Parts: sequence; C-alpha cells; structure tokens
Amino acid sequence: MRFALPLCLLAASVFASEKDSFFLKGITVFPVSGPKVENTTLLVVDGKIAEIGAKIAPKGVRVIDGKGLQAYPGLINSATNIGLSEISSIRETNDTGELGDFNPQLRAIVAINPETEHIPVVRANGITTVLTLPGTGGSGGGASGIIQGQAALIHLDGYTFEEMEINRSAAYQMRFPSMQSRAFDFDTFQQANGSFADAKRRYEAQMQEVKHFFSEARAYMLAKNAKTPGLRVNLKYDAMIPVLEGKAPVMIAAGKEREIRAAIAFAEAEKIKIILADVREPGKAVELIAAKKIPCILGPVTQLPPEADMTYDYNYALPAQLHKAGVKFAFGSFQNQFARNIMFEAASASAYGLPYPEALKALTLNAAEIFGVGDKYGSLEKGKYADLLVTNGDPLEVKTEIKMLFIQGRPQSLESKHTRLYEKYRARPN
Repeated sequence: MRFALPLCLLAASVFASEKDSFFLKGITVFPVSGPKVENTTLLVVDGKIAEIGAKIAPKGVRVIDGKGLQAYPGLINSATNIGLSEISSIRETNDTGELGDFNPQLRAIVAINPETEHIPVVRANGITTVLTLPGTGGSGGGASGIIQGQAALIHLDGYTFEEMEINRSAAYQMRFPSMQSRAFDFDTFQQANGSFADAKRRYEAQMQEVKHFFSEARAYMLAKNAKTPGLRVNLKYDAMIPVLEGKAPVMIAAGKEREIRAAIAFAEAEKIKIILADVREPGKAVELIAAKKIPCILGPVTQLPPEADMTYDYNYALPAQLHKAGVKFAFGSFQNQFARNIMFEAASASAYGLPYPEALKALTLNAAEIFGVGDKYGSLEKGKYADLLVTNGDPLEVKTEIKMLFIQGRPQSLESKHTRLYEKYRARPN
C-alpha cells in the first residue's frame, strides 16, 4: 500500500489538465471541516482535490510554492443580487423585482450577466460563490412581491450562466406577509402611522392570497401526477412542484419574532422546507428555530440595531446567540454594494462571542450545506471541487492579502475595476 498513492497520482497525471491541476507545496491548509494541517501539500487534479499531504508532485502537474501561505475554502456570500443588478439607483441596470406577487417560475440564473463589474471586485476578496436572489431586499422595506422567483447558486467564473451554475434552483425567494402599521402616504409623500386594525386586515388578506396560491398549486400538482386529461400547463403552479414535493427549499425573509413564528407555522402546515433569511429580531423564537432545525441566512451585523433602545452590540452578538442555541447559519449581504466585505461581518461576530471556527464555517461549509452542495463544496477535502483561496494570513483580517484564488482548480485573476483605477492614477504624471 505504501506505493499505491504515487502510482495512483502518476496515473492521474496522464489525464490532468494544465488549466485546473496543480500541486501546492509547503502550505498550511485550513480545511474548515477539521483541524489545520501545517507545512503540507495540496494536490488538485482536474478541478478536484485529489490529496492533502501527498509526498511528491505527479509528473507533468504544475508545482506552486506555497511557503508561508495559507489555503482556505472559497468563501460563499449567501445572499446577493450579483449578475442581476449593476447600479442600484439606475433602473435600466437592474433586473430584479418583477411585477406581481407570485412569480415562482422566474429563474435568476437565466438573467445573470457574467460580465458584471461586481464579479471581479467580489472575487478579489476571496469569494468564489454567491447566491443570487431574483427579488429585492431582505425582510425590511423595499421588498416587493411575495414569491419572487428561484435564487441561483453560482460560481464567480465562466463565460455563460451555464458555466457559472452550481444550483439554478438553490431556493425559492419569498417575502412573508407582515403587519406593517406604517405605510407610505401618497398625499404627503412620507411614511405615516396607520391603525393596527388596518394593518391586521391587510395582513390577513395577504395570508389568504398566499394560502390560496399554495392550495391551487397543490391541486395542479395532483392533477398533473394523475395525468388528468385536458390539464393546461400553468407555469407558476408547475414551478411550485419541487417546493411542494420537498425537493427545493423556500427562503423566507422574516426578520422579527412574530414573522418568524408565522413563517414556521406556515411551513409546517404546507409541509415545505424553509430557510429563514435576514433574521434580525428572533427573540424567543431562537429556541423554536433550533428545535425545528431550520437554517438561517443572516444579514450584515455591522449596522445599527433594529430599534433605538437596543444595546449597541445587539447585531454583533446575534450570531453567537444563534450558535449557542444550535442554529445553523450563513452570512449574506442582501445587496451588491458591500458584497465583497462579507468576511468582515463574520469577523465582527467573532469578536462578540461567535467562536472563530464557526465564523469561518458560516462563510463556507454551512452555506454549502444549507444550499444542498455540502458534499462538493465548502471545505478542503479529498474529492471536493478545488474552490480555494491562498492568503498570507487569516481571511477574516482586514490586512490579509489574497495571493491566489482558484475556482474548480482554475486560477482566477485578482484584477478588478478598483485595481485598474488604482494603477492608472498611481502612474498619473505630476
């Protein structure tokens, strides 16, 4: 058996592609799924991790010196609009927020622009994968529609959306109805307080619409399964079948305790899988989330607390509170502007009680598992795709430099519009 590994690797080298195969030596590997391995090697063959700790490089495989460097799994931002929105204030550059309340048939993947300037900017910070949402906003203001479409998990590399695709239906985006007593007053063009009775009436009306839509979709599914003669294709109901069969999760934006409890009760009644998104004020529902084993996507923690009378560190400490309760979560930016800084959200949470390994998992393995690809991505393990970043330090530290980045073993450029402008004006004549 002592000779089996080199022979195996030599055989693999015969077929290895130069573009997605390499041998990284002298590097410290942080697999995330296990303890770090110092001064070791990492062999990638045809885009997948073939071995960690191999003694020799197979013949013909490119050798990279990683002395003094560290390797981590590629980071995942679990909520963005990358590829769909370029400049949020210019309507013509945005392809999110369709008209209508129920649009499960809309797929974000087919509208992604592989040439968006956001991709190289985000990628330069070590992010290899993002979830792109078809709708706007989290659980706060600005969101429109109830079922907004199918969110896509994509790589930040590829000429076409087909090449970027990891899971085109990673989750269905849903904004859960909530009781909002404040509403926009078109007479004064300002937010104004309304009555609780009106807010409750609007909420109950919306919930009736949601339940009716699910009921109609389920009836359609049963009729289709029974091959009912004369059944006409309905794209909206047809798109709901994976949700009703429990094959695809619904990512429900529900920020406050009352919304969260209502969303969980709704999911149990409809027998669907859910992911809670933009959880901000879970209150005592944390225990319920943990008991039901419902994963969460957390928004930025580096923002003001939801209410003026909350403690200054409420947002920073929320991830630690969820971890302590046993809730699995990942981080998402819920917009593009600061999508590149998602690792610093995890770093801030780590400074307020979230154990460092869990902060790293929330950017890698947790996200991959939540979106159903944990067996292929999210950690550095034999057989998984080689999405990895090579740094000169901790990726959660601001001063750390990304030295190399690979997506499925392919080296990625770290150049972006930022670096191009930096070089241009650095060379500006006096």
